[in-house]
Amino acid sequence: MPEITPATVSPARRWWLLAVLALAQLMIALDTTIVTIALPSAQAELDFPDSLRQWIITGYALTFGSLLLLSGRLGDRWGRKRTLIAGLAGFAVASAIGGAAPSVALLIAARIAQGAFAALLAPSALALVSVLFSDSKERGRAFGIFGAVSMVGTTIGLLLGGALTEALSWRWTMYINTVIAIPAVLGALLLLPRVAERVRQRLDIPGAVTVTAGFFALVLGTSQVETSGGTAPETLGYLVAAFVLLTAFMVIQTRTRAPLLPLRVILDRRRGSALIALLLSSAGLFTVFLFLPYYLQITLGFPQLLTGVAFLPVPVALVTSAVFIGPSLTRRFTARPIVPLGLAIGGAGAFLLVRLGTSAAYLTDLLPSLVLIGAGIGLVVSIATGSATAGVDPADAGAAAASVNAAQQIGGSVGVAVLSTIAGSTSATFLADHPGQEAAAAVHGYATAYAGVSLLFLAGALLALLIHPKNEKRATTSRLSPVVSRPS
Repeated sequence: MPEITPATVSPARRWWLLAVLALAQLMIALDTTIVTIALPSAQAELDFPDSLRQWIITGYALTFGSLLLLSGRLGDRWGRKRTLIAGLAGFAVASAIGGAAPSVALLIAARIAQGAFAALLAPSALALVSVLFSDSKERGRAFGIFGAVSMVGTTIGLLLGGALTEALSWRWTMYINTVIAIPAVLGALLLLPRVAERVRQRLDIPGAVTVTAGFFALVLGTSQVETSGGTAPETLGYLVAAFVLLTAFMVIQTRTRAPLLPLRVILDRRRGSALIALLLSSAGLFTVFLFLPYYLQITLGFPQLLTGVAFLPVPVALVTSAVFIGPSLTRRFTARPIVPLGLAIGGAGAFLLVRLGTSAAYLTDLLPSLVLIGAGIGLVVSIATGSATAGVDPADAGAAAASVNAAQQIGGSVGVAVLSTIAGSTSATFLADHPGQEAAAAVHGYATAYAGVSLLFLAGALLALLIHPKNEKRATTSRLSPVVSRPS
C-alpha cells in the first residue's frame, strides 16, 4: 500500500488536492475573525455578561495554540490522511453544536472543541502540501496559494461574519463551517491515496504535557494582560508557569529518543528565520485586524457590512503578492531578501496608519496602508511558509508544519494581548490629560498600537535578514530534492 508522495499522486490530482487542503485552511482562518463581528448579536440572544465574551474568542485560541505540536506529531505517527479527515469532521460537528447552542456555556464548549480539531487539522494540511509539492516551481505557487488562503480567510471572516449576521443570524457564523467541511472531507476521501500504516514510534508524553500546558499558560496569561493588567498576580502566575513549562519542554527534547519537536527542525537557520518572520508578521497583522474594525465602526461610523468591504483591499493585495509576485521573485532571488522586503513593506503600511485622526478619507488615508500591508504580508506568508517546511525529513513534516502554525497562532495571540494593553494604557493617559475627549483618546491608543505593529514588522525584517544563511540558494538546491523525494 503506497504512502503519500509526489510519485503516488498525479500532477492534476495534486492541484485538486491543494484546493481541498486550502478549503480546510480557509475554514480554520475564517474562525479567527468570523465570530468577532457576530458577538454582540450572540450576546443579546443568549443574554450572557460581558465577562464571558472573551472566552468565546480565547477558548478557541487556547486549545488551538496549545495542542498544535502534539497534533503535528500525531499526524506523523498515525498518518496525515486520518488526522486531516478526523479534524475536518470534528470541526464540522463542533460548529454545528455551537450554531445550535441554547446557552453561552455550550457555545464556549463548542469553540473549545473547534480549537482542538483545528489543531489536529492544520498541521496535517500544511504537511501534506509540503510533501506533495517538491518541485521548486510548483512548490512556490502551491505555498503562495495556501499561505494566501490562510491570511485572506482572516480578513474575509470580518466581511462574511457581518453579512451572515445581518442577512440570517449570528448562528450561521458557526454553521458555515459545516458547509465548508463537507466538500473538504469528500475531496480528501476521494483524492488522497490509501496509505500504509505509519511506524508506531513512541510518543513523547512528557514533551506533549509540558508544551501543551506551556502554550496554554502562555496564551491564557497574555489574554489576561488586557483585562487584569500585566502585573496582576494571576497574569504573572500564568506567564511564569509558561516560561518554566516551555523551558522544561526544551530540556526534554534534548534528552528523549523520540522528541515531539526535534530541535533540528527549529534550529536550522533558514527555518528559524522563516518562523520568526511568521511569528512577528502574525502578531502585527492580528493587531491591525483587531483595531481597524473598531476605528471604522466607532470612530468613522461604518456599518458592519461596510467594515468588511473596507478590508477587501488586504486580501486582494495579499493574494496577488503571495500567488504571483512572490513565486516570480523566488525564480530570480532567494528567500533571504524577499521576506525582509515583505515585512518592510508591511511596516510602511502600518506606519501610515499612525497619522489617522478622528476623521479620515478612506481612499487617501486608509487604502494605501491596506494595500501595502496586504502586499507585504503576502510575500512573507508565501515565501516563509515554504522555507519553514522545505528540506525537512518527511518523518518530521508534521512537527515542522505544527511549528509554522504555532508561530502564527501564538504570535497573533501574544501580539494582540501586548499591543492591546499598550494601546489601552496610552488611551487612558491621554484621556486623563484631555477630559471629555473619548474619541480622540481611543484614536491615540490605536495609533500607538499601529506604531508597535510597524516596529514589530521592521524588527522581523532585520532578524530574518540576519539569521537567514547567505548561501541559501546552493543549500536549498542540494538539500530539497533528495529529502522530499523520500516516502511521506
